[in-house]
Amino acid sequence: MKAIVLEQTDGGAPRAELRDYDETSLTGGELLVRVSHSALNYKDGLAIARGAPVVRAWPMIPGIDLAGVVVESADPAWRPGDAVVVTGWGMGETRFGGYAQYARVPGGWPVRTPEGMTPAQAMAVGTAGFTAVQALLALERHGAEPSQGPLLVTGAAGGVGSVAVAAAARAGWQVIASTGRPAEAEYLRSLGAAEIVDRAELSSPGKPLGKERWAAAIDTVGSHTLANALAQTRGRGAVAACGLAQGMDLPTTVAPFILRGVALLGVDSVYAPQPLREQVWARVARDLDPARLASMTRSIPLSEVIAAAPAILAGQVRGRTVVEVP
Repeated sequence: MKAIVLEQTDGGAPRAELRDYDETSLTGGELLVRVSHSALNYKDGLAIARGAPVVRAWPMIPGIDLAGVVVESADPAWRPGDAVVVTGWGMGETRFGGYAQYARVPGGWPVRTPEGMTPAQAMAVGTAGFTAVQALLALERHGAEPSQGPLLVTGAAGGVGSVAVAAAARAGWQVIASTGRPAEAEYLRSLGAAEIVDRAELSSPGKPLGKERWAAAIDTVGSHTLANALAQTRGRGAVAACGLAQGMDLPTTVAPFILRGVALLGVDSVYAPQPLREQVWARVARDLDPARLASMTRSIPLSEVIAAAPAILAGQVRGRTVVEVP
């Protein structure tokens, strides 16, 4: 089969190559899936360009997402011909991922591709969209609702941010989109953003508490941006944290939590339990506008993924990138 294979060099840096790989080396799962589509995520870019800390086993086939059709099954819950979506679960990190013509996965990992959704659309959602919608559901479970005020999305022009803007707008929120790319303002408005703010307003060290500007937030950035999002959240509001584009640190104080009752909600998309995955994908199928999803998506062949990896790390990729597997 054709696959992108990462191997560790003597210096520790990864060497990525699209080449033939022995399909019989795929082990550790009851299902053999013929992959038709994958996606390019920030984590995939890190794996291809830098290897560690994302990749923890070598050699590795990267790709944290895949969509395709079951061709062999030793699990009675699945039959050949079933259309499936698999995201997370350590694919591309400790287990071979979706940048190959075939993948072997445990029977407990896939979700059935929602009815009426193509594999390409499923990968336009992918881990990024799954994370964004999961964050929105976390805010809703906390009790956040559009009547309480606007919702901030940071890193809004990226993959998670783009889906978050579209999904939140569809749910009735007045969305404030934060981005460091002013040229993307019209794009973000087309997804449903009501206001655009420059990320410079949030990315530098700020006060422990600021003016209350939004009722809720979805943060894809971390570090000072997340700290400022918390400091400017209205009383009893909530922030769902799901990214670290700026950094893993959180230079904040307890002030937003003990003086305003703000909640910080963590969002884990890699090992989310299966019932939650099914809930998220049902919400995606019901509420995400296919036209808006298409407007934030571009497609590339598997042969262009390695060259595209540095661009997503540099913040030069807008929205979602679907990978077509030949």
